[in-house]
Amino acid sequence: MDLLLILPVLIFSIVVHELAHAWVALKEGDDTAQSLGRITLNPISHLDPVGSFLVPMILWFTNTGVLFGWAKPVPIDPRKFRDFRGGDIRVSMAGIVSNLILAVAFTLLYLVFVLLQGAIPAAESMFGFLITAARYGVFINLILAFFNLVPIPPLDGSHVLYHFLPRAWRAGYQQAGRFGFLILIGLLYFYQPSLNIILWPALFFLGLADSFIELWI
Repeated sequence: MDLLLILPVLIFSIVVHELAHAWVALKEGDDTAQSLGRITLNPISHLDPVGSFLVPMILWFTNTGVLFGWAKPVPIDPRKFRDFRGGDIRVSMAGIVSNLILAVAFTLLYLVFVLLQGAIPAAESMFGFLITAARYGVFINLILAFFNLVPIPPLDGSHVLYHFLPRAWRAGYQQAGRFGFLILIGLLYFYQPSLNIILWPALFFLGLADSFIELWI
């Protein structure tokens, strides 16, 4: 049952993440994503069979303790940005910011459902279901935000770090992106502290969300 709650929330959150990249890229002067129909909430335009379905299900069934996924990368042409450096940083951060905004939105939904559950006892089980879904929404979006901050190519954090590296290092750093996801999966499975880098801040802010809800109960 939990996976049936988690997967739709994860897919929605990934789609919003990619939409944010595409929308900010357009604002920065690059219409590539728009011309390919990527400024949309239609999941068919964004989802990747491996990153959006297979990887989350493997992580769930192998009990890694963390759940994330990805969609098809949004096609970006930084040469079209009015400000190459600033535009690339803003487009890269847009997905992360969108997940943080969603985490706040799901926290507010969480609160609304808790209050409605107390006010409408006859619908207690339905609101219990919605509360669980909203809480997963908070946690999943926090994980996506902090996961994408990791500066390993091709994650969003790597695009930000790229612009602060010495020029002599940049080409090699970009080339490392070919193996980025293999490095990430290896770290998550074989080096537990790397998992804590993502989980600890997500759990910390989830705890703050729970404490916020308790203030109203």
